[in-house]
Amino acid sequence: MIYYLDGTAVDKNTLKEEEMLGKYPCIGVLNRNEVEAWNPHLGISDRVLAECLTGQASKFESHDGFDYICLLIPDKTNLMKQESKLSIYVRENILIFICEEEQEYTILAGIIAKIELKEIKSLTLERVLYEFFDQLTAGDSLYLESLEQEISDLEEYLITSVKKDYTREIIKLRKKLLALKRYYEQLLDIAEAIEENENELLTKKMVRYFHILTTRINRLSDSVSNLRDYVSQVREAYQAQVDISQNSIMKLFTVITSIFLPLTLIVGWYGMNFPLPEYKWAYGYPAVIILSVTVALFSTIYFKKNKWF
Repeated sequence: MIYYLDGTAVDKNTLKEEEMLGKYPCIGVLNRNEVEAWNPHLGISDRVLAECLTGQASKFESHDGFDYICLLIPDKTNLMKQESKLSIYVRENILIFICEEEQEYTILAGIIAKIELKEIKSLTLERVLYEFFDQLTAGDSLYLESLEQEISDLEEYLITSVKKDYTREIIKLRKKLLALKRYYEQLLDIAEAIEENENELLTKKMVRYFHILTTRINRLSDSVSNLRDYVSQVREAYQAQVDISQNSIMKLFTVITSIFLPLTLIVGWYGMNFPLPEYKWAYGYPAVIILSVTVALFSTIYFKKNKWF
């Protein structure tokens, strides 16, 4: 649907076939089918319209008289899901949001509700655009804090819990942070491009607002980079724990091998097919047993004294 800024909806049936919107400020929230139906009254070029419908990358394009924005927005409740796509077409007196995903409709529905209730002071299209980008990053600081706590808890589990393979959890966290890093970097590029105001669609006041937004996104991007470093440190600590555990096992095997190596020599010696004098000695068998036990005990006490295990 398309609305004027006073909250009233534009009735397409009352528009003349060739009548173009833009005489009065209006905002539209349309899906793919709706934007194609409304386009005769919007005048979006075929190339830009095709980008709105099929584009698969976040970007900002400034053309003569209008700006085009494409956003790939991750679902913060499940960063492993594919990003949802939203396109924005803006020119003088026209601001159109083109989306399919319920998440974006929820954000935009909140903005439309504010328009209808006149909760946005000094309401203009540029202010609505700012409100949308402001909503995109609202609460992200708290979300990143929760991720930091998740990483901290994982670090504690590595030290205090029973032995477990945490590789999968570490990889999952790295993928989450990579998705957020890519998202904030693209969002930062778009916010900076909007701030440049090449088509002069923003007032100086709104340029300052977008500068504040750019600073916030930059801080969020830096926070994600710090969290990625934190995960890398946790991964290194986990790898060190794994290496220590493996070294302890190898050390134990080495000690066992060292204890039984003299016994193997004794067994090999008396296993030769030669008549040895001890064979005729009545106490030969008990003597070999006592010798083996003595060697084993001596080796164990020696290794224990030297703290080999």
